[in-house]
Amino acid sequence: MLESRITHLAYAPEIAHAMLARQQASAVVAARYKIVEGAVGMVSNALDRLREESVIELDEERKAQMVANLLVVLCGDRAAQPVVNTGTLYG
Repeated sequence: MLESRITHLAYAPEIAHAMLARQQASAVVAARYKIVEGAVGMVSNALDRLREESVIELDEERKAQMVANLLVVLCGDRAAQPVVNTGTLYG
């Protein structure tokens, strides 16, 4: 009986690099998906609580702006920079 075993398996550097890049891209997409999923849940919860506790009444435009701002902050990969509004929302 004759037996053989593979003791070393290597891909060409270009193939190995492409495989690694694809694996990393898949991991980034999966992580971003989880981040967005969590952020949407947090925004939904915030809107529900504001309505339930009668904290503030938001029209659709202000609600959309708040949702956009929260998603940017929650999904961004950098720390949020606060902005001080010194005027009115419609001024």
